[in-house]
Formats: sequence, C-alpha cells, structure tokens
Amino acid sequence: MMYYRRFGRTELPMPVFSCGGMRYQHQWQDAPFDQIPEANQKQLEACIYRSLELGINHIETARGYGTSEMQLGKILPKLPRERLIIQTKVCPNPDPLKFKQDFEQSLAYLQLDHVDLLGIHGINTCEILEDTIKPGGCLAVAKELQTQGKVRFIGFSTHGPTDAIIQAIETNEFDYVNLHWYYINQNNWPAIEAATRHDMGVFIISPSDKGGQLYNPPEKLVQLCSPLSPMVFNNLFCLSHPQVHTLSIGASKPTDFDEHLKTLPLLDRWDEILPSIVQRLEQELINCFGEAWAKTWHIGLPRQEQTPNNINIPVILWLRNLAITYDMIDYAKMRYNLLGNGGHWFPGKTAEGVEQLDLSHCLVNSPHADQIPDLLAETHQLLKAETVLRLSKS
Repeated sequence: MMYYRRFGRTELPMPVFSCGGMRYQHQWQDAPFDQIPEANQKQLEACIYRSLELGINHIETARGYGTSEMQLGKILPKLPRERLIIQTKVCPNPDPLKFKQDFEQSLAYLQLDHVDLLGIHGINTCEILEDTIKPGGCLAVAKELQTQGKVRFIGFSTHGPTDAIIQAIETNEFDYVNLHWYYINQNNWPAIEAATRHDMGVFIISPSDKGGQLYNPPEKLVQLCSPLSPMVFNNLFCLSHPQVHTLSIGASKPTDFDEHLKTLPLLDRWDEILPSIVQRLEQELINCFGEAWAKTWHIGLPRQEQTPNNINIPVILWLRNLAITYDMIDYAKMRYNLLGNGGHWFPGKTAEGVEQLDLSHCLVNSPHADQIPDLLAETHQLLKAETVLRLSKS
C-alpha cells in the first residue's frame, strides 16, 4: 500500500515515491511522434500504468527532457485527470516571453489544460534567482499562468549550493522545492529545514542515481547495508525524515519500481533498522581514513570560485571518500569526469594539473591543508577517465 504525505502548503497528498520522467523517453531532443519507436512508447505507457497501479500518481517531467512530455501526452488524456498530480519544469530565461512560450509548448505536448506543479528548472545560482524573481521576470509569468488556471502551484528545482537554495526558499515565493539530499550527500539539510519553516513541499531528485547509482551497487556497499539493499536503505534513510515528502523514481521500465516497494513495509520501523546500518557506514569511513579525517575533512574547504583553476575541492574529496570507503569507483568516475562540463548544474573543474598550483592560500582554513594537494593529485589519477557530458547534452 502506498504512503502519502502532505506536500507542504499545496495540501496535495503526495505519494512518497514519484514517477520521474527523465529516463523512459526516446531521446533528449524534441522529435516528431512518428519518429518515436513503438516499443519505446509502449514501455513508457507501461511505466505509467504500473505507477498508477501502485498508487504513484505524481508524474514528473520537464521541457528539458526531450520527448518525455510529448510521449506522456499520448497517454495522460486517457487517464482520470483528478487522480493525477502532473508536474513539469521549465528553465528560466532572460526573456520571460521565451519562458512563457516554453511552458505553452509543455502544456501542448502534455495535452492538458493545466499542470498541478510548475517548477522553475535550475535555480542554481543567486544570479539566476535574482533574474527569475525580478519584476516582470519568469516568476511573474508563472504567477500569471497560475491566475489563468494553467498552473496550480509554483516551485523550483535546483542543483545549486545550499546557501543559494536557502536564499530562494526565503523569498517565500515558492510552494515547493526539488533538490538533492540522500545518505551520501546530506549537505542540503539546512535547505530542507528552511523549506519546512516555509511549509513547502520537498521533493528529492534522483536519490537512486545521483544518490550513488544504487541500482548497480558495489558488493562492499551491499554488505554494509545488509539486510537491506543499498537502494532500500537510502529510501528508508530519506523517508525516515518527515520533512521529506517524496523521492523520485526515474523508471525506464515497469519493473524498476519493484525494489523501491520493499521500503514501504519498513517505514514504521525505520528506527529499529537504520541506526545499525548508518553506524556501519560511518565506521567504515573511519576505518579507511581515521577518525580525524572522517569528522573534519570538509571543514574550511574553499568553493571552486575561490580556488586556482576553479578546482572543486569539496566534491573531489567527497568522491575520493566514496570511491575508497565503499568501492563506489564507477559512481565517483561518472561524477568526477562531469566536472568542467556541467556548467552551473555541476560547477567547478577536476584536479588536472594541480601539482603546478599553489593552494596554500585557499586552504588556509582547512585542518588538512598540507595533505590536500597530494590527495587531489592522487584522486585525479584514480578517477580520471573519459569526459562525461550532462545527460541532456549527450
């Protein structure tokens, strides 16, 4: 049986799992429907039917997800609209008219007269926020669409730093937020607390993929999370916090929901199950690096804009921790090689050439300043592979 949580001030009863529309579409660019393979469309529709059968009635997509909206538009009008919570996301644009046109394209593709949730997609910097909320900006357009009945509630999605997310939340202009937060990356907890103070809905982006490629976990992580799978452990960890309302499942086939469902019977017993697993995971980090590093590695690290060559030191050291402690080499390589190619969605660069740089000034507040340059060089050798592009750019 599906569980539901009040999605903040929207008052929507939100299933604790959402059906994310990022992985079942045919391609990342718009295309005429007659170019969509029939097998792909049938697979997408099977995912939606399975989702609704399970009580997962929140379908989440975006204008930036290629053919996702158009393909959904072939099935959504056949379903009872009152049962559905439909969300799409549109990137902000310096030209608010273009933002409006993009939204109208979304609505036309979805073949709906309104969406329940419109997310402004990618408020990743304070500059983007300021441009979005200025008079006559994209937020004003979204509110006009809301007045017209084409949008019920307005939120934003973000891959940005915590302080920028909090700044957006503190405007009190948004009803909900899509953000990253899961066991391996808990940096955004203060933003979730801020969202809770503002009675906003909280949607967790990609907890099983960006949260560690948990659909294909390394054996060491499997053992540490036992008796749960790493995916179920992470779901339970997230949902043990009532401030979190829903986790995205980026299903590409109907069976992708199955492992997640194992979380539901455990929700009322998380306090019996989680502590021992969390303790094992934390202890393994100490076993690998010592207690001093485990507890203080993140202190005093500069942001990439404060670092020569824009090296993203916090992310690189975090990925090193994951790769060595939990054998999450594939995940760490995927994220590491996105550095330098992710724009404001995943900012900063790799540690290539770090041996030629003087980092002493930017590391002055780190208790590990003396060893970090060598660790960065070591991590570059460990994780450097072929360049990775953001999915929507590939």
